[in-house]
Amino acid sequence: MEKLILTGVDGNLGGQAADYLIQLVDKKQLLFCGYNQASLDKYARQGVEVRTTNFNESDGLATAFAGGTKLALISMPFVGAKRQNAHKNVVDAAKKAGVKQIIYTSLVNAADPENPSIEKIDHAYTEAYIQAAGLDYVFLRNSQYAEAMITNYFTYVKSKGALMNSQGNGKMAYISRKDCAKAVAYALAATDLHKQILNINGSELLTIDEFITIGNQVTDNQVTYKEITDEENYQIFTAMGVPRTTDGVFKKNSEAPFSSEGMVTFAQAIRLGKMASFTKDFQKLTGSEPLTVKDMFEHAADFQIGARHSKDA
Repeated sequence: MEKLILTGVDGNLGGQAADYLIQLVDKKQLLFCGYNQASLDKYARQGVEVRTTNFNESDGLATAFAGGTKLALISMPFVGAKRQNAHKNVVDAAKKAGVKQIIYTSLVNAADPENPSIEKIDHAYTEAYIQAAGLDYVFLRNSQYAEAMITNYFTYVKSKGALMNSQGNGKMAYISRKDCAKAVAYALAATDLHKQILNINGSELLTIDEFITIGNQVTDNQVTYKEITDEENYQIFTAMGVPRTTDGVFKKNSEAPFSSEGMVTFAQAIRLGKMASFTKDFQKLTGSEPLTVKDMFEHAADFQIGARHSKDA
């Protein structure tokens, strides 16, 4: 039986996508991949075929993907040449194994050369590599996870200070990671999507000030927003113990489990209007409305960014 392959089931996004996919597709049609055996065992007990993979190494990947017709590649959490090589390994192995289509979790406006986000470089590379390989594709260009900013909001609730970053008045259609996972599941299960780029956006475009206002209305807190420069933004993250790049050391249980280079250039891109994508692609794909920022603040404990998951070596 031909299989639908979901990678990264040991991560936050991939694990949520796996749970959605099990509800959409017969388990006999599924093949879940990851590096963490405990996560794989969870799905094996539910009757899903699982295989261990490490995308940092090309050996054995084609064998792991054997029998699959479609593969969802959850983008890796590190940034730069290492991520590009890992994605290249997956695409090469998928093609060798006979996979026909790759669903890839990308970033809004990934192909814009004027988008300053350091993150988008790897996404643009991966999209282009999949296309050059001659494979069918669905690129899910995700907006920023609302969970990242909800976690950040409560950091400033605890400190009783102003939430500071360099997004300015730029807008973003913040989306839940749960909805991004739902989009992955529906795209992988779909039979009528070919060579498509879908923008996976939240319910409305918001400035960070408007985002904070919604949080205050729901929680009765009094967080304010203060715009700072990109350099001041870097200094704040350094003080929090956040590494400049993903090659650095990540603090355990950090409220910002990302690199500051990624977050500051992301803020810059928002400020410059490079992330203001707003479509109904999510609704068309899933048949449902995305969660609103108000929804997520009302259930804030379920919408925190959580721990970092990656196979770094």
